[in-house]
Amino acid sequence: MALITRLSRLFQADFNAVLDHIEEPGLQLKQAVREMQLAVDQDKQRIKLLHHESEELNLTADRFASSIDGLNEELEICLSANKDDLARDLIRRKIAKLRHQQAIQLQIDSLNRQKHQLEKQVEEHCLQLESMKQKMDLLVTYPDQDAQLAYGDTEKVRNEEVEIALLREKQRRARS
Repeated sequence: MALITRLSRLFQADFNAVLDHIEEPGLQLKQAVREMQLAVDQDKQRIKLLHHESEELNLTADRFASSIDGLNEELEICLSANKDDLARDLIRRKIAKLRHQQAIQLQIDSLNRQKHQLEKQVEEHCLQLESMKQKMDLLVTYPDQDAQLAYGDTEKVRNEEVEIALLREKQRRARS
């Protein structure tokens, strides 16, 4: 039973190694870069949307402010004419508009916080994306760099180094 388990694990390990060789790391890296770029683009689009929503809410808040100013003028007229019943109605409308204006300002503040947070996130993602692009460029430019580092590049070995190594080998053999 143990032998079958060991053979099964060996087969799975070999199969996974074959799959690793089939899947090219360069293609996987390019796909990851494309996905990161797509995510950054979507986040930038979301920032534009948040900015647009914020501008719309600011315009609405400005309309409420001018409406409140108009109510204040009417309130002055009513109070100077001693029309308390009309003044009460204007005050009620003014309080409702002030509450609505405060709610809009809270929404604006929340959108601005979200936008600022998303901008920081996009900035970090852009830095990571640039780093990944640089790594990908290195991989594409020098695809066999890892193999050269692992096994040494025989083309860069100078003739003098070979001659010195040959002399050392001859000396070592002569001593033994």
